[in-house]
Amino acid sequence: MSVELPAALRGALALELEGVSRKDLAVRAQRTSEAYRAGGTSASVIRTAEDALAYALARLPATYAACATVFAEARRMTSGFAPKRLLDAGAGTGAASWAAIEAWGGLQGVTWLDASATFLRLAGRLGKAGPKALQAPDLLTADLASTQPWPVADLVVASYALAEIPAASQARVVRGLWDACAGVMALVEPGTPAGYQRILAAREVLVAAGADLLAPCPHASACPLTAPDWCHFSVRLPRSRDHLLMKAAEVPFEDEKFAYLLAARPGIAATARSARVLAPPRAGKGATAFKLCGPQGLEARTVARRDKAAFAAARRLGWGDILP
Repeated sequence: MSVELPAALRGALALELEGVSRKDLAVRAQRTSEAYRAGGTSASVIRTAEDALAYALARLPATYAACATVFAEARRMTSGFAPKRLLDAGAGTGAASWAAIEAWGGLQGVTWLDASATFLRLAGRLGKAGPKALQAPDLLTADLASTQPWPVADLVVASYALAEIPAASQARVVRGLWDACAGVMALVEPGTPAGYQRILAAREVLVAAGADLLAPCPHASACPLTAPDWCHFSVRLPRSRDHLLMKAAEVPFEDEKFAYLLAARPGIAATARSARVLAPPRAGKGATAFKLCGPQGLEARTVARRDKAAFAAARRLGWGDILP
């Protein structure tokens, strides 16, 4: 699985950059990043087309990579699931939709929901270079926290969106999105303690609503992790020259940490849950140690080198993988 942006999307971004000052965009990217960290929302932070483009260069690659990783897990868990309709809630630049199309090429219709008309206009221009479903999406310029019902879709995703919703409204938003979900729902948040708490709260809502948890949880019981620990994962993605400039970075790759939740309607066939690796494995001279979350909760497991077959299999496991 590749987490690099599709060639068509890279080309569309390059067209947006023609005649635009990279230096100005880098300043805007820094300013918007600071505004988001201070609690700003897209509707207030992204005011101009240049703001949206700067944000896309800085954040679209990581958002795409995280969503691509989550959707790959959704495909593994539900091999027979073939969504036709996508609702991308808090769509922003459309990164999650591009990742969904890569995962499920049979998607025929896409709805982008976002409070920022500026973001939707950029997403629309980028989408013209993509697959047919992205070339003419349905657009909803609306606040995700509003009480209106959303269009029903087989696949519903909200990536990096709950952070912009007032805490008191997040449970209602999650329930509203679940009501719109006819198949699988994916929630993706930053891999911070705060992002994990939002995922944890959403998990409670979905379990109470009768959702079937697919991943990363191998059970529907209370999360066994306790502070200061939190459930999150990481994906490494390459940085382009413009990405490096927007981030004021020199390292040619980025490790995006994210928290996520996949839930399905009970009628969606899914594979059996297995223990998941919750942290980078610790390799020693004679063994590899794993921190796992299994059907019975947290578990520490060590695989000794002398058990050649098991050790060979264990060496292929990484953070976020499940035990075979």
